[in-house]
Amino acid sequence: MTTLHQPNSQAREHCLQFLYQCEMHKIFYFSLPHFQRFVEENDLSSVVAEKVEGLATGVLAQQKPIDDLLRQHSTKWSLERMPTMDRMVLRLATYELLASTTPVRVVLNEAIELAKRYGTEHSSSFVNGVLDSIADKLKKHGKPTSQPPHT
Repeated sequence: MTTLHQPNSQAREHCLQFLYQCEMHKIFYFSLPHFQRFVEENDLSSVVAEKVEGLATGVLAQQKPIDDLLRQHSTKWSLERMPTMDRMVLRLATYELLASTTPVRVVLNEAIELAKRYGTEHSSSFVNGVLDSIADKLKKHGKPTSQPPHT
């Protein structure tokens, strides 16, 4: 079941779209004028816009360490060869795994949903595999996860 109508889910979806625009326009930093145009064009509520801004700022500010982590966990695809949308989904979800208290399963499930919606027919399984690997590494290295225990 998709939850893309909740504010956090909407923020992830819009953040993905914003990151994609940044990538296409070769904007590799958070540009407030670009973001304000994006908010206006997409008629985002202030709640969603604030969440998108927080996510996008974090992803863009941490892009190098995020990309390094993605390279380590994507052994069959270089970052440059990945479909752009897959790369954006992975960056967004990896940032959330590193910097938020959102439960791991929520981050992974929403990333998979976004990959299904915006990627290729293989995107969701690719995204799932890379993010599972990253989440396992973070768990092993002491990054606290908000993941509920398996029952």
